[in-house]
Amino acid sequence: MFLSIYFVTITGNTFIVVLVVAHWRLHTPMYFFLGNLACLEICYSCNILPRMLFSYACGDRRISARGCFTQYYFFGCLGATECYLLAVMSYDRYLAVCKPLHYPSYMDTKLSLQLGAASWISGFLSNSILTFLISNLDFCGPNEIDHFFCDSFAMMKLSCSDTRVVAFVTSITGALCSLPPFLLTFSSYLYIIVTVMRIPSATGRKKAFYTCSSHLIVVILYYWSILSAYVLPYHNTQMLPNKVFSFFYTILTPLVNPLIYSLRNKEVKEALQKHLMVSKLHTSLKCPSSATSS
Repeated sequence: MFLSIYFVTITGNTFIVVLVVAHWRLHTPMYFFLGNLACLEICYSCNILPRMLFSYACGDRRISARGCFTQYYFFGCLGATECYLLAVMSYDRYLAVCKPLHYPSYMDTKLSLQLGAASWISGFLSNSILTFLISNLDFCGPNEIDHFFCDSFAMMKLSCSDTRVVAFVTSITGALCSLPPFLLTFSSYLYIIVTVMRIPSATGRKKAFYTCSSHLIVVILYYWSILSAYVLPYHNTQMLPNKVFSFFYTILTPLVNPLIYSLRNKEVKEALQKHLMVSKLHTSLKCPSSATSS
C-alpha cells in the first residue's frame, strides 16, 4: 500500500511539474505556485517514504543519529513551507476570483516569484532553531523511536535532558508556522465562497463552489492534523494519536494535493492531453515503416 502511494504521489506531482514547465499557457502565477507545491510534495515524500519502505522490505529499522536529525530537519522545513505555499495559493485565488479586474496588476510575475521564494526561505529558516535545540539534547537511555519517522516529540521522549523548554519552543514554532497561514487561507476561501454564491449562473456557481470546497477540505484536513500534533499540549500518552495525525500530513496530503489542485483543472487536463498526443506522435515517427523493397 505504501509503495503504491509513493509511486502515485511521485508520478502525479512529476507530471504537474513537467506540464507547468513545458506548456506556455500554464506560465501564470497560479500554476507557478502549483509547480512549487508539486516539487515540495515530491521532496516531502522522498524524505519519509523511501526510508519507511526500506525498513518494511529489509527489516532493518536502524538509522544513525545524524540521519535522524537530517530527516527531521527537512521534514520540518518542508512542512512549514507547505503552510506558507497554501496560504499564498489561497491569496492568489482570492485576488483572481474576488478582484479579477485588478488581478494582473496585483499578482504579477515579480510578486509571484517573491512570494514563492519567501515561502521556501521562511520554511527552511523556521525549523533550523528547533533542529539545533533537539540535536543538543543528551541521549543516553533508550534508542528506539516510537514513530514511523524522526519527529520532534518522538526524539525528545528518548532524551535524558529536561525537554520542557524544547517542547514549549516546538509548540510555539508550530503555532507560528501554521496558525497565521491557516487563518489567511481559511479567510481567503470564505471570501471566495461568498463571491461564488453571488454568481448568477447556477452551473457556474456549482462548479466554482465544488472546486473551492474541495480545496478547503484538503486545507482543513492538513492544518487540523498539524495543529493537533504540534500545537496542543504534549503528553507521553499522545504518541498514538500523533502517528495518526502524522499519517495525514506526511503521506495522504502529498497524494491528494495533485488530484485536488491540478489534475481536475480544465487547463491542466488540456495540457496533459496535448503532451500525451505529442509524445505519441514522436513515438510513431521513430518507428520504422513496414514497407518492403522489391
